[in-house]
This record gives sequence, structure tokens and C-alpha cells, in this order.
Amino acid sequence: MPNHLSMLDGPLLFKIIPQNVRVILKQGVFKLPVIGEAMKEAHFIPVDRKGNQGGKRAVQRAVRMIQKNNISFLIFPEGTRSHTGKLQKFRRGGFFMAIDSKTPIVPISIFGTYELMPRGSYFIKKGEVKIIFHPPVSVEAYTHDNMHELIRKVFQII
Repeated sequence: MPNHLSMLDGPLLFKIIPQNVRVILKQGVFKLPVIGEAMKEAHFIPVDRKGNQGGKRAVQRAVRMIQKNNISFLIFPEGTRSHTGKLQKFRRGGFFMAIDSKTPIVPISIFGTYELMPRGSYFIKKGEVKIIFHPPVSVEAYTHDNMHELIRKVFQII
């Protein structure tokens, strides 16, 4: 679970994460020519963020993939890129997924991508990026009832 500063975050993480990962992302991205088809082929999961049921279905599908195929997911807990470069409030979907699949969360801190390509920019500037993979956070002690504590813990780490 990394913070989300820029459109650069996903591609950079895909390049450096040493294992095969999937993503849950907003449904509209799947409508993009070529990219959308590639995401479907890679078994990325679309989520309709307009209602609770779309998110729940996406999370349940991801939990099944984790349990059946031992697949990891790259989840941006903020749900969208930052408008200011600052960490935003976390959404609960990825935390439901981690608790329900009993999968540890690896917090990731990204620095520098906002300055290289802030929201609304179509061009990438030169510069440095720093990515920190923090130790995994066990979800064993957490349930849906105390999930807010897990969210707070991961937020503080990032």
C-alpha cells in the first residue's frame, strides 16, 4: 500500500516490485484503448466507486484471487492521486481485503513523483524519486470492528 502522488507511481512500482502484482482500479481506466484491454488480460479488477456494492464485489473477487492463486495486489489506499502532494485520508477497501484474506500489508512511502508529474500534468520533469518499502504489518489482530486502528497504523508508517 503506497501513497499516491502521481501517474508515475503505478508504473514505477510495477518496475521495481519483484513479484507479479494485480491492481484494483476505477472502472473508467478499463475503457482506455489498448491500456484497458491489457489490464483486462492481466486480470486487474475494475471497481465501480459510485456505490458500496461495486467496491464490495471488487474486494471479494480480489480476496478469492489472493486465497486461490497467492496473488499480491498493489492498492493505493487514498483511492486517487493527491491534489497537493500531501497524504490524503485512506479508503477502507484495501484494508477489508487484507483482513479478509489474512494478508499482511506492506506500507510503501513514495517521495518525489508529485514534483516530477503533479496531477493535471502531461509531461514528466527530471528529478529524483525515493521509494521506501516498510516492514510488513500483520493483520492477524484486526477485524472489521477495529480496522480503523490498522488504517491509522499504516497511515502513520507511510
